[in-house]
Amino acid sequence: MSTAQPSLPRCYRHPDRETGLSCAECGRPICTECLTMSPVGPRCPDHAGARRGPIGGGIARARETRIGASRALVTKALILVNVVIYLITAVQGNGINSPGGSLYIKWILYGPFVADGDWWRLVTAMFLHGFFLHLALNMLALWWIGGPVEEYLGRTRFLLLYLVSGLAGSAGALLVSPETPVVGASGAIFGILGAMLILEWQATGKLGGAAATLIIVNLGFNFVYNGTGGNIAIGGHIGGLIGGILVTLSFAQWGRGHAAYGRVGVTGWLGLVAVAALSVLLSYWKVRGLA
Repeated sequence: MSTAQPSLPRCYRHPDRETGLSCAECGRPICTECLTMSPVGPRCPDHAGARRGPIGGGIARARETRIGASRALVTKALILVNVVIYLITAVQGNGINSPGGSLYIKWILYGPFVADGDWWRLVTAMFLHGFFLHLALNMLALWWIGGPVEEYLGRTRFLLLYLVSGLAGSAGALLVSPETPVVGASGAIFGILGAMLILEWQATGKLGGAAATLIIVNLGFNFVYNGTGGNIAIGGHIGGLIGGILVTLSFAQWGRGHAAYGRVGVTGWLGLVAVAALSVLLSYWKVRGLA
């Protein structure tokens, strides 16, 4: 019979700290540094901004996020940049629904142009859109899912996620169809969906939640639409999704930490560089025969 004292649970954000406290919302153990006191007890950082709906009403109100406090500045800035660039290409082109002109031609992703040395197109193409509805749908998706993910990851991580996922999306588009011109922020947006998948898994321990459903529905629509003659760059979407998953896992130190806390760290930077470098290398490998 052991006489050792039973150990206390350890804080989910600081595994080296024992604690007797837990979040009143999700039950995860939290240390005194992480907790936020509320009228219903201590809460973890993930639920510090949550508010329960009136019990008597029978239906809980949706959780309030902290987006109002930070105003999702990076998400708004990215939307503004995309809209401004679209307006420029619309003016240079043939109107609001037919962008074109010198900027559009200089920035579009097209394998033979990349093979000639225009490597910047791997990044710039994610800020172009082919027509107004294309822009509107992508910016609506960016607002809906970008704000919450930015709130969890923070501005710096979120911006890095967006850019590297977009780069991975460009690589995916070139791998599947290098001689098809491609534009759009969809690769970066699918990267944000990949980040949502990992954040949801870290919060609940499950991969079958809302993020997975959004991914499956969107990819399913892509394949069905293309099967009827559409021209969605599915390779770009899948490439961005994989890039977003890998970047977020690197932020989380491959499961040893949480993607939303602490500094990016060596593991995070190495992951970012690795995904970006692999995207460029795969793109080069695919287009080198097109020069």
